[in-house]
Amino acid sequence: MATNDKLIQVRNLEKHYNRGALHALDGISVDINKGDVMCVIGPSGSGKSTFLRSLNLMEQPTGGEVIFHNIDITKKSFINKQGKKEKVNIDLHRQKMGMVFQHFNLFPHKTILQNMTLAPIKVLKMPKEEAEKKAIELLGRVGLADRADAYPIQLSGGQKQRVAIVRALMMEPEVMLFDEPTSALDPEMVGEVLEVMKDLAKAGMTMVVVTHEMGFAREVSNRVIFLDNGKIAEEGTPDEIFGAPKCERLRSFLAKVL
Repeated sequence: MATNDKLIQVRNLEKHYNRGALHALDGISVDINKGDVMCVIGPSGSGKSTFLRSLNLMEQPTGGEVIFHNIDITKKSFINKQGKKEKVNIDLHRQKMGMVFQHFNLFPHKTILQNMTLAPIKVLKMPKEEAEKKAIELLGRVGLADRADAYPIQLSGGQKQRVAIVRALMMEPEVMLFDEPTSALDPEMVGEVLEVMKDLAKAGMTMVVVTHEMGFAREVSNRVIFLDNGKIAEEGTPDEIFGAPKCERLRSFLAKVL
């Protein structure tokens, strides 16, 4: 359930390439509230993935702010509650932002169970027994408990993406970032991945989803932003965006994809 509790505040976000000749992001400002399922839509090259990757600094913005837990993580340091200068620990913030990519990025030489437990054991110092128990539980939630000892090559694309999602959940993130998670899948595998994402949304997970799946955006999100040329051209509820689009560019885009 979405709230008014701001989890991430993006202010005037800029990303330039070619010495400023190309503005991939051109002054984006948006709040992501706890419990939001925000879908980011738009044509290819509009800045969708750049925006998503800038939220956890996988892309280093040229300018602007990304405020997470009241800290601008784009800066190298901040003033803490004691009034002292403290270094921004970007790795700590990234732990709280789970990321799921187009491609699954699973270690091919490790089993599914090993893929899922590696980061919690090494980064969170979670005991191996606890990590394995949690991994089996999460695999069960996505219908893959019997594949714990399999290797990635033995799984279908849809199964690999389901593993990638629950692997991110192993780190107990506060927000999940999805970068076109179904675009690399065969059409018949898309549904199984979207079902897992729907279940996450129902459970209250804050999600930012770059997607071409307009049906998912319309059904599951509570907010949609339409990017064009690195700017937010329009934003609103799914009913507003899909039912009564205001700008001509959005109407033209939807006419081609719906």
